[in-house]
Amino acid sequence: MRNMAKQCILILGGARSGKSCFAQQLATGLGERVLFVATAKPLDEEMHQRIEHHRRARPRQWRTVEASSGIAQAIREYRGDADVVILDCLSLLVANLISPTHDPTQLEQADYDTVEKEMNAELEKLIALAEDLPLRLIIVSNEVGMGLVPVYPAGRAYRDLLGRANQFIAQCADRVYLMVAGIPLELKGRD
Repeated sequence: MRNMAKQCILILGGARSGKSCFAQQLATGLGERVLFVATAKPLDEEMHQRIEHHRRARPRQWRTVEASSGIAQAIREYRGDADVVILDCLSLLVANLISPTHDPTQLEQADYDTVEKEMNAELEKLIALAEDLPLRLIIVSNEVGMGLVPVYPAGRAYRDLLGRANQFIAQCADRVYLMVAGIPLELKGRD
């Protein structure tokens, strides 16, 4: 059984399902010193406003680091004495891995394979970090596989990559929740 000082929790859900709020509630109950890792890039005014809204919703004593990739390294660098880390969110991390070097509207199979390798390496480093350090890691991610099949190849590629990322993290996680209308449904738990 894993040391209770080490724990990985995955919170899945649709847009505005309460994922981030639930992650913050869990973090508050798990420890006093929290590092919040934000993966969003403020690419337009609406996204900038969303980021500001989320910042205001977090307790002031929490440390925040913004990292669009290299998450494990960012946590090692900025963790300090934090005993809980929230990664919000895996969905944007995967999108960030696609967009900086690849045109998402022209994603070819070779690009897809490259992005998948980059994503797998990023996730493996993140899980290795969670196993290595005495911390509780809460990962927030969108569940995008329950809706319509995206019309464009780039949308399907993103959905597939994020689906694989969610599966990998869920297999490694101690607990997995699915948020539905603000209600957490526990899918996996270890005591």
